[in-house]
Amino acid sequence: MPETGIDFRARQQAFAAHLRDPSRCEVADIEDRRLKIYRELFYNNVENCLAAAFPVLRKLSDDAVWHARVRDFYARHRSIAPQFHRVPEEFLRFLEDERGEHADDPPFLRELAHYEWVELELSVSPLEIAPARRPDAPDPNGDPLAAPPVLSPLAWTLGYTFPVHRIGPDFQPQVPGDAPTWLIVNRDRADNVRFMEINAVTARLTALIEAQPQASGRELLLQIAGELAHPQPEVVVTEGARIFEQLRTRDILLGTRRPVAG
Repeated sequence: MPETGIDFRARQQAFAAHLRDPSRCEVADIEDRRLKIYRELFYNNVENCLAAAFPVLRKLSDDAVWHARVRDFYARHRSIAPQFHRVPEEFLRFLEDERGEHADDPPFLRELAHYEWVELELSVSPLEIAPARRPDAPDPNGDPLAAPPVLSPLAWTLGYTFPVHRIGPDFQPQVPGDAPTWLIVNRDRADNVRFMEINAVTARLTALIEAQPQASGRELLLQIAGELAHPQPEVVVTEGARIFEQLRTRDILLGTRRPVAG
């Protein structure tokens, strides 16, 4: 007698549960030799994807620790995004919200994973830097002190408690740094993803550019000088001009907002 739709769905769910967590979910009426092919195929696809997306984390993890961590994700997490290239994002979400504390996980695990995911996310982002000739593009030759500066949509300012960009086999800090680590990760016009270490003032400047899109760079820098209670505000403005030029050469600052035609 053929299976009903309900029976077929139940069999599919049992099969999927076994692939996710074979030690807890058995499938009694299918030969294990056949199941093993699917178990390895599905798991290896996910594991290979994560190893490629998080190369530093993979290198720092013993094989047993790495596979136990991936299998924990594979068994317990329910993905929101169906696309395969979103699996690393789902893994990051799992580490942040579901994984919990494990003795085998380094204290910088979540921050390092986030930093590595950002590189991947920017590399596959559908956003692009608009060609300067387009009328809605920022003026690439505009003075960011005199007009509102415009940041690239492919530039992210990030703050971490660990110096994630320096972590590797020879440097694995066990406690956060004395001060936050500030980075800008961006994809430039040549589609290269790069990072730039910055200080807290530059991080504050980029935050203000996004929060006050109509303010000139000079106005923003004077605001920062006030926040710092700096005795010579023009010194901050002069230093800010140098920062703007650095950001421009790296395609982080695209130019200035063009005046609205009236």
